[in-house]
Amino acid sequence: MRSASAILSRASAALLALGGLALLFASDRILPWLAPGMPPNAAWIGQLIAAGWAGIAFHNWIAREQRLGGIYGRPTVLLNLMLYMISALGLVKADGAPMAVRVMAIPFGAMAALYGAVLLRGPFDT
Repeated sequence: MRSASAILSRASAALLALGGLALLFASDRILPWLAPGMPPNAAWIGQLIAAGWAGIAFHNWIAREQRLGGIYGRPTVLLNLMLYMISALGLVKADGAPMAVRVMAIPFGAMAALYGAVLLRGPFDT
């Protein structure tokens, strides 16, 4: 049976890797759909976001068997908490954005809540 930390790390890695790969290879198609009026030649913005998401996804994948929380897992928890919380709040506040953008705040908010619980409660595996 997998630990709760491993499941959370794998889910985070999958979510960020999917989004990161999509933005890396198709940001010229995705960004104008998510942000109408954005020129297709601004695809580099999506690729910069993809680089950050892919980097954190790989970090989560490498740390998937590590216990989250506590002394040694706290940096991983804080990294993910900040990413998900800021992303969710930014997506909720996106004025004039399509509904698809606001719907993307749901998984980001859920992940922020889970990492917030790990930060405040401590490791799930104890």
